[in-house]
Amino acid sequence: MEDFANQRLDFGKMGFGCQHYRRRCKIRAPCCNEIFDCRHCHNESTSNLERHSDRHELVRHEVQKVICTVCDTEQQVARVCTNCGVNMGEYFCEICKFYDDDTDKGQFHCNACGICRVGGRENFFHCLKCGSCYSVGLRDNHLCVENSMGHHCPICYEYLFDSLKDTTVLKCGHTLHLDCLNEMKRHNQYCCPICSKSVFDMSKAWKRIDEEVEATVMPEDYRDKKVWILCNDCNDTTEVPFHIIGQKCAHCRSYNTRTIAPPILPDS
Repeated sequence: MEDFANQRLDFGKMGFGCQHYRRRCKIRAPCCNEIFDCRHCHNESTSNLERHSDRHELVRHEVQKVICTVCDTEQQVARVCTNCGVNMGEYFCEICKFYDDDTDKGQFHCNACGICRVGGRENFFHCLKCGSCYSVGLRDNHLCVENSMGHHCPICYEYLFDSLKDTTVLKCGHTLHLDCLNEMKRHNQYCCPICSKSVFDMSKAWKRIDEEVEATVMPEDYRDKKVWILCNDCNDTTEVPFHIIGQKCAHCRSYNTRTIAPPILPDS
C-alpha cells in the first residue's frame, strides 16, 4: 500500500510544466484572476498588454489557489493534490508558493532574501550589507555595495534580485548577469557600465598601449601639449602629456581615463 502511495506521489513527475519550470500544477494569479503555468509566464504575458495601465507583475507570496495539472482540480496552495494525491512539485516552498519537479537545480529558500534560490544552499551565503545571496567563493572576497542586487542589470535591464540567470559581482562592487559580462568581453568592453572602473586585470593591455605610445611620435606642435584627466580606476585628477593613443594616469598607470576641464583655482 505504501509503495502504491509513493508511486501516486511521483505520477507525472517531469511530465508537465512550462519553459521555466517542470511542475504538476498551474497558478491562479490573484491580481487578475487568470490561470498561468507560473509567475514568469504571467509576467511575460501581462508585460505585452496594449494598455500600459494594465501591465503588472505577480507577487509570488500572494498566490492562494493552484490547479492540479493531472486532474484539473483547483485548490488551496499545498504540496499534494487534495483530489488525485500527486506531488504537484517535488520541491515545494509554502512561503513562495513555488513548485518545481526538477530538484537537480538545488532549490533552497533563503529567509533573509525572502525568496527561493537555486544552486544548493551549501554553495551560497547571504551578505547582509549587499542584501542578497552570493556564491561562497565571494565570501570576504567582494566589495559590498548596499542593496547591490536591488536594481536592474545595466546591460539587459532585467531585475537582478529574483532573476533566473547567474549574476556576478565586479571588483567595484556593482552587479550584473554573468552572461552579460561575457557578452561585454566579447565586444571588447572592459569597464563597468555603471561607474566605468576597469572590470578585468588590464595590466597587459596598459603595457601594450605604453609600447604604442612610445612608437607613435606626436607632431611637434603637440609634443608639449598637456591636458587634465580624471582616472576612472583610482579617481585621481592629474595634468598629463597629451597623446593621440591615450592619456595615462600618473597615479595608478591606467589608461582608463577621460579628459576634463582644468580645475578652477581660488583667487589669491
